[in-house]
Amino acid sequence: MSIADHSTLSTPFTGDGPSIGVAVSHGFTGSPHGVRAWAQSLAEAGFAVRMPLLPGHGTSWQELARTRWQDWYAAYDAAYLELEAECDHVFSAGLSMGGALALRVAALRPVAGTIVVNPGLVIDDPRAPLAGILKLVMKSTPAIANDILKPDTDEGAYPRTPVAAAHELNKMFKDTRRLLPRITAPVRVFRSTVDHVVSDSSILALRRGLTNAPLQVTALENSYHVATLDHDADRIFSGTADFIRAVVSGHGVAGNIDASPASPEGHSR
Repeated sequence: MSIADHSTLSTPFTGDGPSIGVAVSHGFTGSPHGVRAWAQSLAEAGFAVRMPLLPGHGTSWQELARTRWQDWYAAYDAAYLELEAECDHVFSAGLSMGGALALRVAALRPVAGTIVVNPGLVIDDPRAPLAGILKLVMKSTPAIANDILKPDTDEGAYPRTPVAAAHELNKMFKDTRRLLPRITAPVRVFRSTVDHVVSDSSILALRRGLTNAPLQVTALENSYHVATLDHDADRIFSGTADFIRAVVSGHGVAGNIDASPASPEGHSR
């Protein structure tokens, strides 16, 4: 899918059961294409779904460089509030950086629960603390896209990563980590055992920060970072729907770590 197609991907899905809503976010430098099948599966399961195109995404990396992390969060928060106005229960969900946005909403809004796939909360690149200075002399770095095990699969992300936007991402991750103890609703994580983009530092930060919420982590052994487009996608889709129904039914979701996946260190997105 070409970058030109991305402007058509932000159309909201609405399922037949509007009492339950899910706000789904794509990742850094990506577009709704990376989570479209996930959102569609939730709509088909009967949930109302919003899948916003975040500012600076789906156009050019140069435009992304002109945005701030608050712009990304505001767009996702607006999608959540749309659902909150029409649904009895609203869940936040996201891939990669979208996972951080979903967790941030969970800390600041009365979400029913949160589902994240390979969420980013830490950038391991030693240049990250210097990004505010580096952006003045280096506009972009090589892409961090298409970390997908499944052959011939393209998430349609930018061919370059703007350093200015990476600086914003680092600031958002840092601020979101401090908010994690505010989350009280259950969190479900789908984590690839091999992820070349987000290292285990992010999962460790999530485990440390979620002091007041039950956490479930499910290991994905047949996918890389963009697992929503990879071999384990159907497992994510069905697991998300099952989690939502369990929470809404009041059966409760106890913390249950299925595995402690290890992955190579990489750049969070």
